[in-house]
Amino acid sequence: MQTRECIVEIPHLILASASPRRSALLSQIGLTFKIHPSDIVEPPHNVYANKPASEVTQELAALKAASVAQHYSHGLIIGADTLISLDGELFGKPTDDTDASVMLSRLSGTCHEVVTGVALIDAATGQDSIWAETTHVYFRQLHTAEITAYIKSGEASDKAGAYGIQGRGAAFVWRIEGCYFNVVGLPLASLVEHLSNFQSNVGI
Repeated sequence: MQTRECIVEIPHLILASASPRRSALLSQIGLTFKIHPSDIVEPPHNVYANKPASEVTQELAALKAASVAQHYSHGLIIGADTLISLDGELFGKPTDDTDASVMLSRLSGTCHEVVTGVALIDAATGQDSIWAETTHVYFRQLHTAEITAYIKSGEASDKAGAYGIQGRGAAFVWRIEGCYFNVVGLPLASLVEHLSNFQSNVGI
């Protein structure tokens, strides 16, 4: 049970994700919620090679939220998906250590975009609110040895782009432009804004 107070209270809030980072972010701002992971299988990132990251993440976030919403007669479902975009190339979670190494080598010394799509779906009415937020992340030049050491730490395996800015991956980042929490997994400020608007418009 969460004890922090939040500036917006949403009854029957359900997170359609098993991500411990997204759960921690919701707890950080005092939201009370239930976790019901989506059963949507994320396709390989190269499947969406010709689509912008904002479109892909919104599509996947909506699919995740909808897959969970069908199990409830009421409640507000949060679905989310994060991808990295570099010169139009999309990076999701690495499939293995080799894939992680390729991703980090590509991101080394670049400015790339971290895009998180978020979907809110009211299980009772089917009404939704879907958007995407982008943060620009600037990486310093990475050495092969530190990429290898980072991958061996195990931190790269379950994160889009094979790094976590909230963990050891912070050492890769010169600076960011935009929402830090978006890089972690949820754009908190815009999420609260959309929750408030949703609450006013739908009356949850």
